[in-house]
Amino acid sequence: MPELVFFSGTMDCGKSTLALQIEHNRSSRGLKGMILTRDDRAGEGKLSSRLGLVTDAVEVADELDVYAYVVEQLSQGGRVDYVIADEAQFLAPAQIDQLARVVDDLGLDVYAFGITTDFRSKLFPGSQRLVELADRVEVLQVEALCWCGARATHNARTVGGRMVVEGAQVVVGDVDRSDDEVGYEVLCRRHHRRQLTSATAHAAALSPEVLPVASA
Repeated sequence: MPELVFFSGTMDCGKSTLALQIEHNRSSRGLKGMILTRDDRAGEGKLSSRLGLVTDAVEVADELDVYAYVVEQLSQGGRVDYVIADEAQFLAPAQIDQLARVVDDLGLDVYAFGITTDFRSKLFPGSQRLVELADRVEVLQVEALCWCGARATHNARTVGGRMVVEGAQVVVGDVDRSDDEVGYEVLCRRHHRRQLTSATAHAAALSPEVLPVASA
């Protein structure tokens, strides 16, 4: 039976790499997929991983009816055997409903990839709808690590290496941006709650207030 599967995890846990692997495995067996994405780090109409792999994709605009788009491709003689939707957290809930309809009405597997919560630990609307509708939710087993070595469970937005907790829900960035740019860092729950990033932890370790003082 066709399924809507949501592959979820924090940033830096290999979601896009797995999406590209699924595409490779199926295309190498002669199947034809449709790849959708939104606000990928590599730019419009791209699906990329941090390993350097990249492929072309359909950029999902706000007004795109995903179900109608797939039907249009099929009605024009195109072939679609499955759908991959990366950065699915950025899709509107209505577009997630449309992906579910692709599964139910067209009989196609849909593989959606995305992070569940934003930098404030709040659910993305698209991810929330996926959790509500997906036939399966798979938490990726490649664990991203907090700077302390614990399993990372939260995404933090940083500016100048410091965690910020206010701002728009969607600001495109990555985990390897320079300190003067908006970036992201994965943290364990404890350090996310304390707003303690790797940069602030390093600065605290070097502070004269915490350096050991040699006795005379």
